[in-house]
Amino acid sequence: MKIAVARETRDGEARVAMVPELVAKLTGLGYDVLVEPDAGRHALIADEEYAAVGAVLDSGAVEAADVLVSVQPPGTDVVRRLRPGAATVSFLPTGSEPEVVAALRDGGITSFAMELVPRISRAQSMDALSSQALVSGYRCAIVAAGMLRRFFPLNMTAAGTVPPAEVVVLGAGVAGLQAIATAKRLGAVVKAYDVRAAAAEEIRSMGAQAIDLELDTLEGAGGYAREMTEERAALQMERLAPYVAAADALITTAAVPGRQAPLLVTSAMVEQMKPGSVVVDLAAETGGNVEGAVAGEVVRIGNAQVWGGQNVPSQMPGPASRLYAQNIVNIVTLMTGEAGFAPDFEDEIVAGSCVTHDGAIRHEPTRLALEGPTETEEN
Repeated sequence: MKIAVARETRDGEARVAMVPELVAKLTGLGYDVLVEPDAGRHALIADEEYAAVGAVLDSGAVEAADVLVSVQPPGTDVVRRLRPGAATVSFLPTGSEPEVVAALRDGGITSFAMELVPRISRAQSMDALSSQALVSGYRCAIVAAGMLRRFFPLNMTAAGTVPPAEVVVLGAGVAGLQAIATAKRLGAVVKAYDVRAAAAEEIRSMGAQAIDLELDTLEGAGGYAREMTEERAALQMERLAPYVAAADALITTAAVPGRQAPLLVTSAMVEQMKPGSVVVDLAAETGGNVEGAVAGEVVRIGNAQVWGGQNVPSQMPGPASRLYAQNIVNIVTLMTGEAGFAPDFEDEIVAGSCVTHDGAIRHEPTRLALEGPTETEEN
């Protein structure tokens, strides 16, 4: 059977779904690995590196594929080139890609969405959301340090003492914790807040101070926070305001896949920050945690520069690709049997991550959104 590695064509996407050092993992499972020419170019991986480890460079890889792996979902033009019965493994945000989902269904393609991998212990090695959030969190701290026109660490010299920068991180998931850890390694004084009860201990484990707003925690499903009421959101903003105003750099990372990012910081709160301060909003693509943040742009609000994140993992395509490729290898391994690629739909990871199969949409929220309820369901 043939696994094809797609060349990413969407604007701004520099990652690649497979890296040369992991090709042997797939060939060891019995697959022939086909790579579209220039697939790794933006991640600084030459075609020759794939060829050296046994992959075949093939401009017709899509048409030949039994399994197509990519970072971004394949476009409808790519889906039409796949043979019926083939499979795709990629990120596939179904809410924003209805045309792609419909094309996959109508083409008889089995598709798996990496963001739908269940957040259970057995699936941790396949959790691409977490692996890419790790990259994003690191990148956010580096961006903040680069934009801030002062030292992050304390410096004591014969000419005097330079105090450390104060960094506030909102959201302590994978990205937030990595932002905390990176800012701490750079020497900043770090404070952080998350609405989940378990987060305070995790924040302290990174050497940061956990901000206590004396509010009820909001534990949700899958390790994410649940939505808060307007009253609680207003009270949270009020109590966060002095921490935001005192920060030299504010980093916000709160997001839940498939939903709009929660608004945590108003523009009025940002306007209270000191001259030269920096705001980095990782969630800008999904509405933003910071009012006024714009994905892919730096805007000024009051005295602060506000950096809106856009496809942040792709800004570090080398490590992001390496981590994502390992996620791909792990999920493909799970779905490989003695006869090759043979997903077991009784497995909760396989079933949970499948979007389309055998001409039907299997992911129920997506099916309802695209097709509506059946007559039986309406009754």
